[in-house]
Amino acid sequence: MVLSLVIIAMVAAGALAGVYILTEKNIALQEAQKQQAAILAVLPEGCTVAEPEQLEEVTIYKAFIDDQWIATAVETSEVGFDGPQVIMVGLDAEGKVLDYVVLKQTETPGLGAHIDHWFKHADKPAQNIIGRQAGALAVSKDGGEVDAITAATISSRAFLKAINKAYAAIAAQEVEAATGASQLNKEQNEETEVGHE
Repeated sequence: MVLSLVIIAMVAAGALAGVYILTEKNIALQEAQKQQAAILAVLPEGCTVAEPEQLEEVTIYKAFIDDQWIATAVETSEVGFDGPQVIMVGLDAEGKVLDYVVLKQTETPGLGAHIDHWFKHADKPAQNIIGRQAGALAVSKDGGEVDAITAATISSRAFLKAINKAYAAIAAQEVEAATGASQLNKEQNEETEVGHE
C-alpha cells in the first residue's frame, strides 16, 4: 500500500512538473504582453517608450515625443490586505496621475479588489486620482482627500502608497540627474579656470 502511494505521488508530481514546463513559456509571454499593454494604456498616445530602468522597488519606462520626456510609466507594488498589489501607473512630467492599470492583486472580491477601477471614476471626484498630484495621496481617514474603497481602507492605503512610491522614485531620479548635471558643470568650469591660469 505504501509503495502504491509512493508511485501515485511520483506520477502526480511528474505530471505537474510536465504541465508547468509546457505552460511556463506561455504564461511568461502572456504576462509580458499584459505588461506592455499596461504601459501603453497609462501613457499618452504617440510617444516612444525607452528601455526600462530598474530602481530599488520600481521599474520605470520613460516616454518621449520628439526627444522630450513627457511622461513615465512606473511599475510599482505594495502589500495590501490580502497580498501584493502590482500596479502600472502613468505620471506626467509634473507627477500628476495620467492613468493606472492593476497588473496583479489578491484583495477580497467585492471589497479591496475594486482597486482596479475605484480610483478613476471621473464622475466621483472624491475618489478619483486621475489628474491629481502623486506623492502625498492619502485616504480621508488619514487626513487625505481621497475616499477609500468602502470597507477596504487597508487595500486603499496600500494602493495609494504604491502610487506615491512611483512618484518618489521619479522625483529622486530627477534630483540625481540635476545634481549630476550641476556637478558636471562645476567640473567643466573648474577645468576652464585651470586652463585660463
